[in-house]
Amino acid sequence: MRASFRLGRIAGVPVGVNWSVLVIFALIAWGLSASQFPRAYPDRPVAAYVLAGLAAAVVFFLGLLAHEVSHAVVAKRNGLKVGGITLWLFGGVAELRGEAPDPGAELRISGVGPLVSLLIGLFFGAIAVALALAGADGLLLGSVSWLAGINVLLAVFNVLPAAPLPGARLLRAAVWKATGDRTRASVVAARAGWVLGAVLIGLGLWQFLAGVGFGGLWLALIGWFLIGAAGMEERQARMGSALRGVHVADVMTPQPQTASGRMTVADFVDHYLFAYRHTALPLTEDDRPVGLVTLDRVRDIPADRRAATTLAEVACRADELVLARPEEPLNDLLPRLSECADGRALVVADGRLVGIVSPSDISRAVQRGSLREQLAGRSGG
Repeated sequence: MRASFRLGRIAGVPVGVNWSVLVIFALIAWGLSASQFPRAYPDRPVAAYVLAGLAAAVVFFLGLLAHEVSHAVVAKRNGLKVGGITLWLFGGVAELRGEAPDPGAELRISGVGPLVSLLIGLFFGAIAVALALAGADGLLLGSVSWLAGINVLLAVFNVLPAAPLPGARLLRAAVWKATGDRTRASVVAARAGWVLGAVLIGLGLWQFLAGVGFGGLWLALIGWFLIGAAGMEERQARMGSALRGVHVADVMTPQPQTASGRMTVADFVDHYLFAYRHTALPLTEDDRPVGLVTLDRVRDIPADRRAATTLAEVACRADELVLARPEEPLNDLLPRLSECADGRALVVADGRLVGIVSPSDISRAVQRGSLREQLAGRSGG
């Protein structure tokens, strides 16, 4: 999930917001100010309902951010890199790069988020109790009580054993600890997510058809998201298993043909396009990568502009390149490939270009790894 705009950094981690978060923010604020608060506390000014609804929604998302930051901080303490945190329609996601080194680290990283949400819920619950004992009975009490309940509910929901929720990671840690097989644990967690998603879809559709309201459709939408995410988790787990022990040097195309960024697109089309069998061309200066041009980028340049446009102007820039080392495990590279829209990595040694990794290289490696596992399984049986 990509951020539409950045908020800054927290604990050294970039924090962003996807535009879809505005949808759920508006729904929460509107539901509280137009329905729940007026029904529970009638005869207040409209402005008071709106202010209370907006304030509660803002505090809720701050708590959600704290939930994700806690995942990121503990992940960094356990040796993982964190690409960023993004708030979006279904909550938040911390982009962890790499895998937990052991079941204990997996447990700590996954469990801290729900724990933070639970502590936030208990904190607001204590404030609500204090306000009630002091005789308060108004929008402040209602807002604090709602924040207590929603954070406890968030904590409970997150420990459900279904990918991609933290509860799936907790389940994976338990299965991993019991079996010693990370891939099997990941598949179990992903399939648990599929089951939960199917249950939520069924329950949501039943509620909608029974006339309970549109809340059932929202439940079904969450279930649909869980099924999609669970399928992706299982595919990634099987891919990671197939590529275990494979290094970048094993799959890269060595010593790829390169070009200068000063070359025009017209020159590239006339002299390289049909002679070069690959769909991506690294740009170098003194053997050091400075850009990457793909046929798709060249194709977007109108014919009448090609003679005046250089490859550097249309290339994936140096700061956007995904760089890898020959000795790096291929599984460590995979999460980074999405950082550049072109989906390729340039392999460097001592700062100089020595190879390129493309999606087709990854696909062939997965096929070979899967075949290796099948043959090993047959010989073992």
